[in-house]
Parts: sequence; structure tokens; C-alpha cells
Amino acid sequence: MGPTMTGRRDEREPGWVVLRRTFRAPREDVWRAVTESARLERWIGTWSGDPDDGRVSFRMTAEGDDVDAHDYVITACRPTEHLGLEADAAGMHWELRLDLAEADGVTTLLFAQRMDDPELASSVGPGWEYYLDRLVAAETTGDVAGVVWDDYYPALAGDYRALLA
Repeated sequence: MGPTMTGRRDEREPGWVVLRRTFRAPREDVWRAVTESARLERWIGTWSGDPDDGRVSFRMTAEGDDVDAHDYVITACRPTEHLGLEADAAGMHWELRLDLAEADGVTTLLFAQRMDDPELASSVGPGWEYYLDRLVAAETTGDVAGVVWDDYYPALAGDYRALLA
């Protein structure tokens, strides 16, 4: 059996889709996995620049070697708790946020993207499932190669399209 859709509409903030992952790790460690360039590279990509300037250039290295970098604006940052980002990339406007909470030795990551187009969701939703599962693999087994894109798309496309229909 392949991956299942974990994305849900955010009932508190319409227009946002939220995906959840949990880690048996301190919140600070998961924060580093989603914010440090060397740790990001293991599962999705790298960034360059100075985040203190409120902007970084991000390249999704997991997409291949010839992928363009895009500028991301850091709209909010509370280290180890919340990160908000915006970018204009691949012909669309991206609004992302990551929230982390820790209880009883388990850190929960809530990853959210503003998304209201069912067709967009049919590819972006499975994409985030894939990347977040690569994050879990990078932080647990280290075997991101075991997370295979073809298991996610097109298998989850219809589920995400229906979520926003």
C-alpha cells in the first residue's frame, strides 16, 4: 500500500491546506532540519543568503541539478516555533508556514500552504506529501531514496483535487 493523503483544509483559516508530521525529537532539532541549509539539502534543497535580511534564495535540489533558485521572503520567524515564507516561483505565488510544537518528547510539524485551486492542489499536495516524507526519512532512517515520487503522483492527485473541489 502506498502513501495516503494527510493534507486537510485548515478550518480556522480557510484557503490553507495543512499537513502534519511527527518526530521523536526535540523541537529545536526539527527546527534545524527545516531551516539549516545543510539539513534541508538531505530532503528538499538548499538556501543561500542572509536570513537576517528577511530573504533567502532557495533551490529545490531534490528536483535535479538544473532547477532555478527562487527568492523567498521570510514573513515571520519565531525560532523553533514558527516560520512564514512567501515567493513568486514557477508562475505562481507561494505562501507557506511551518509551526512546531513539542509535548512528551514528540515534536509535531504543521506545514501549511495557502491553496484554493483544485488543479494546483492535485500536483502540489502530493508533492508536499513526498517532500515531508523525505524529511521524516532524513531524520529517522536517513534513507530518502526509499521515498519514491511515483508512489505519490498521480496516486494522490485525485484526493487533493477533491479536497479543494
